Parts: sequence; structure tokens; C-alpha cells
Amino acid sequence: MKVLCLNKISPVGMKVLPASYSVTEDMNEAGAILVRSANMLETTLPANVLAVARAGAGVNNIPLEPYAKAGVVVFNTPGANANAVKELTIAAMLLAARDIRGSMEWVKENKGDELINKSMEKAKGAFAGTEIMGKTLGIVGLGAIGALVAGAAGALGMHVIAVEPSAATVERNKHLCPNDLEVVTYDELYARADYISVHVPLLDATRGMINKDAFAKMKDGVILINCARDAIVNDDDLKEAIAAGKVRRYVTDFPNYKTANMDGVVAISHLGASTEEAEDNCAAMAAKQIVDYVENGNIINSVNYPRIDLGPKAGTRVVVLFEGDHIAEVTGLLKATKLASGMKGNFGAVVAEVASVDEAALKAVAGVTRVLVI
Repeated sequence: MKVLCLNKISPVGMKVLPASYSVTEDMNEAGAILVRSANMLETTLPANVLAVARAGAGVNNIPLEPYAKAGVVVFNTPGANANAVKELTIAAMLLAARDIRGSMEWVKENKGDELINKSMEKAKGAFAGTEIMGKTLGIVGLGAIGALVAGAAGALGMHVIAVEPSAATVERNKHLCPNDLEVVTYDELYARADYISVHVPLLDATRGMINKDAFAKMKDGVILINCARDAIVNDDDLKEAIAAGKVRRYVTDFPNYKTANMDGVVAISHLGASTEEAEDNCAAMAAKQIVDYVENGNIINSVNYPRIDLGPKAGTRVVVLFEGDHIAEVTGLLKATKLASGMKGNFGAVVAEVASVDEAALKAVAGVTRVLVI
């Protein structure tokens, strides 16, 4: 199996690949692709590519539906970089609570003053600020990152409220959160939070969700933290909210031309997952998922196909991917000793252990996009 790396991938991740795997620079001979931030939206993959693994959580640089239609499983690595983003989010809150950046710039500008230790006593009042202890933090999204932020903020003495529409996500991650966490509505979060931190993926439903209407419901002087994606916040509405004093400070790890030139913004150069540990974790997780799919047919943490895990294979295993619900048709053609199936949206998969397989019959089923015999 040959693997193409579209970005520099941590050596820790590459060491996960078995000795029988090798790295190639030619997509036409690659069976799998490892990617971080490279833009694949206009990339048409050759038929030999079985899978794409994103060493990170966000997949807005990958065309999920077109790849699903081509029978290409796309993986991401949820949670692998969660601690790194959590730590940056806490740093962002502290940077916003006090004008630490302004204070540091003042020292730099006045470093030639031999009496700087005295003059700073007069200047420091301009950079004072508030403490985060006792304040209310509103978290939008209690996934892997949001839950860790909730726990850390609670440990620092903040009261944490959150919006999370998935009861299953709340149940899965509640052990990471403060005991007094409140799950509330958007309107209640906006009305009560002194700090709001956004931890949702960029989807059609979340694009521009922090907009004029949302700002109008927030407390005056709220601090907004965005370590998710820039397009979740409407830039023009944000500028108006800052000018009106509705937003005291906006800290973003995803600056763009507008926000980088906006007063009241603390812009960080996308450092969220850029720690040695996070890059190692993401790369290792992405590589493991590719190997598990290629060697066992298991689909773990796919964003365009259902999760299926049959464990290590004991004999011949077949993976059938399809568009539309053709589970019954596919399973009817398999004499399986072990089988699992599922749908994710309009795309489905059947993974089965079989004594023999009729590939031609499977490929003849309407909607089938890939038959992989392992």
C-alpha cells in the first residue's frame, strides 16, 4: 500500500504505518491520502484511492459528498487535538480579560526608558481588566473540545453553561464537565454569558450563526472566543457589535482580512492544534484509521460513511460502499459468517466476513460505488 501525504505529517504518525506501506508523491499510485490543511476541494481522485484521512477535526477542505459518490472513505481525528485547542481557548480568555497584549506592546515601545520600572506604574492602569473567576462562560458545542474547555473553566472558578442539541453528546462527555454544568437554550446562553466560546464545526447550519440577531441577545461587554472556524461569525455584524460596545473583545484563532484589521480583536495565527503533541496524536490516529480500513475494512471516525467495526479480520472480508439504501440487496448476495452494515445520510456500507464473494454481482447492484475484498 502506498500513501500520499499532501502536507507534512508528524513522523510519529508515519511510524504507525506497517513496514509494507510506503510513501509516494504520485497520487496515481496511492491507495490512501493523509492530509492536514491542503485544499482538496477541486481535487478529483483516481480510482485507486480508497481513503483520505484528515489529521485533524475540521474537514471543510475536503469534498465529502463527491468522494463518497466515488467510494472514497474520508476520516478525521476527533479529539486528538482537543487538549491543545482547550489550552489555547483558556489562554484566549485570559488574553481578553486583561489587555496583556497591550501591556506587552507598551513595554516593547518603552524598553529604552531607563526608568521603565517606575513609568510603568503610571501606565499599567490602561491595561488592567477583570478576572475570569466567578464569571459565566457559555460554550456552544459540548464535543471533545467544548467539554474539556468546560472542565478547565470550572476548575478556574467559572460557572459554565452550554448549548448542545445532542443529548448523547452531553451524556458521553459529562464526566469532563463541571458537576454544576447547565445545558441551556441559545437565548439563555446569550443572555447570561460573560464569555462565549464557540466549538462547533463549520457546516451550512453553523455558517454565520453568530450574527446580528445573536449579538442583540448577548450581554453588553461580552467577550467572544472563536477557536473553531472564522465563518461561524459574521464579520460585518461583529464589527458593528464591537463598535457599539456589545462585544468587548473578540479573540479568534482564525483571523481573516476583515478581523485582522478590526479594532477590539485579538487575532492568533491558527495555533489551536499546532502543538507537537496534537500533531503527533492526529497523525497517529489518522494513520491507524487508514490501516484498520485497508487491512480489516473497519470504518472508524468517517465523516462521509457510517461507523462499522468488526474488529480484526479472521478470513476474507469484503467492504461494499453504496449510495442509497441498498443494504438488503447487498447483504442478500453475501454468505457472511460475520456482518455489519449502516447508513450515514444517503451513503451506506456493508462489511462482512465471507467464505467466498461474487464481486461482479455486488458491483451490478445499483448505487454500489466500491467493492473492496481484503
